[in-house]
Amino acid sequence: MGYANPSQNSAGIHLKLYSRAYIIADINDNRQRVVFISADNCMGSQIVKLEVIKRLKKLYGDLYTEKNLCLSGTHTHSAPGGFQQFVMFDITSLGFVYQNFDAIVQGVVKSVQRAHDNLKPGNIMINEGELLHSNINRSPSAYDNNPPKEKKKYKYNVDKNMLLLKLLDTNGNDIGMINWFAVHCTSMNNTNKLISSDNKGYASYLFEQKMNPGFRPGQGSFVAAFAQSNEGDVSPNTRGPHCQDSGKPCDRDTSTCHGKNELCVASGPGKNMVESTQIIGKQQFDKAMHLYQNASTPLTGSVRFIHQYVNMSDYTVNIGQEKVKTCKPSMGYSFAAGTTDGPGTFNFEQGSTEGSLFWDAVRDLIHDPSKELIDCQKPKPILLPTGEIKTPYAWHPDVVDTQIFKIGNLAIIAVPGEFSTMSGRRTRDAVKQTLIANGWPEDTHVVIAGLSNVYTHYITTFEEYEVQRYEGASTIYGPHTLQAYIQQFKILAEALAMGKSVTPGPAPPFLLDKQISLLPPVIFDRAPFGKEFGDVVTDVRNKYKANTTVVVSFISANPRNSKNPENNFLSVEYKSKDGQWTQVYNDADWCTRFEWIRTHELLGESQVNIYWDIPTGVQAGLYHIQHNGYSKHFTGSITNFSGTSSTFEVTN
Repeated sequence: MGYANPSQNSAGIHLKLYSRAYIIADINDNRQRVVFISADNCMGSQIVKLEVIKRLKKLYGDLYTEKNLCLSGTHTHSAPGGFQQFVMFDITSLGFVYQNFDAIVQGVVKSVQRAHDNLKPGNIMINEGELLHSNINRSPSAYDNNPPKEKKKYKYNVDKNMLLLKLLDTNGNDIGMINWFAVHCTSMNNTNKLISSDNKGYASYLFEQKMNPGFRPGQGSFVAAFAQSNEGDVSPNTRGPHCQDSGKPCDRDTSTCHGKNELCVASGPGKNMVESTQIIGKQQFDKAMHLYQNASTPLTGSVRFIHQYVNMSDYTVNIGQEKVKTCKPSMGYSFAAGTTDGPGTFNFEQGSTEGSLFWDAVRDLIHDPSKELIDCQKPKPILLPTGEIKTPYAWHPDVVDTQIFKIGNLAIIAVPGEFSTMSGRRTRDAVKQTLIANGWPEDTHVVIAGLSNVYTHYITTFEEYEVQRYEGASTIYGPHTLQAYIQQFKILAEALAMGKSVTPGPAPPFLLDKQISLLPPVIFDRAPFGKEFGDVVTDVRNKYKANTTVVVSFISANPRNSKNPENNFLSVEYKSKDGQWTQVYNDADWCTRFEWIRTHELLGESQVNIYWDIPTGVQAGLYHIQHNGYSKHFTGSITNFSGTSSTFEVTN
């Protein structure tokens, strides 16, 4: 999910997805606690958060609520979709996918349970520093429309700062790490069909493997989150956009080549998307490790939180002496053009401030936008008036979460969408000034936690909105969206600093019983005549060297039959001197890939290909690869099976 490409279906695993939960409680008031969750998903989800809160309430009563729990997505574009409750987000996944929704909720709840069970007294150190060569602005023409005086305050047109928290117990033992750095998880492009946590997931993998020696991924006690920030206009594809046919730079304003946006694609820094993921992830890991090892400034003060639901479709904004309002949600023409990280189709261009008769006519067949909406959203030409469409249920959210966490002298602003670079800067500055003016210390730190709790697409500045690049066209509540959020977060910041409460605000909908799913279920699986599930199709060779790739294929079944998100579909095992086999890698490791192929749709036959890129320095000796799967009988029963390759030797 993320590229809105209906042909991008899941077909295996590149890197597993995790939910990383942190509970931080006030040492003097144990009920004053916050839960920050960084999940390897495209974004936060209102229905997921509401269901998580519902299940946690059964376990812990009112200890964890929508007020003190923040669910933030890393924004990987290679995670399964269908877990949002609004029509617009689930179209390309063929509607709501209950199995994925339940797997996400189950994983998030389990991560909170584990954090709760391991809560102990400790200290938090903070550090921050500049990370270069890891992100670029993908809409520089929109950024350049911001006031020159404002732009001069900053060295770069994207944020290069990484802010990091180091979590220790009272004996100085390492517990965990959270950092925030603004960069899209779009290193894996829209041709990828393997589930992947992308560059931030790889950075977490490296950090956790370093801090949990001897443990398999997801099993050690140390948890490392590379959380998302204000990445709205920020790309990891540092070579920038080029025309695929000529290699020349794309048109800067429209991101087209010869008038076609499909040819304008950003890439790099690696020679392919996997290498680019590795490079950008490794650079985040290296910076985070440096900051972690040198973090010595403690966070001091209390733990508090504040939360309020607001109707962002009808929010009054004070701009000087003038009062303006936000709009009902709408998507602009440039939304359909996509981005240089993943272009759209047809003849749409970024920077479109006028519609066309043809596409207006197509739009009107779905819903003809009202004059009020057209006027409110100007200069955006409306392609989809989603806020006025209520069939079969709401297409976009009206009620959104706004939330700030206080951890000592750090404020975490949980924003419900993708803030552009300058939008994030303005919001941070406004909140920091408000906090300091109301008693917070001068060394107050403020960070944006992006894509949190509910997803509302993008939030650009007023000036960027006027340009109507992809991000502006996807700023669904109109030109005053950012100022509405700044005003709202200033209200929350003042109340937080003064120790005052705010009203809960309008309750969001819970639309689980209205969801429509058009994704066909797994009907049945079948092994070819004379074969059994787990049989080897293409076996390994007898001998391999480090830095080469082992490939083995098995008769298999649909991976969707697995009901436990923590199951492994592959295991690379080493034979010790006593003859025992020990797992050394699985499908959560960077060096493995799991690829599923439906070889015969009508007969329900499948094959899996397993790849192991043998790392440098791997222990020489005997290995085999095991595949674990689950087949579905036409009666609906699920049966587990396994298969094992021949033994092979690895030499150095």
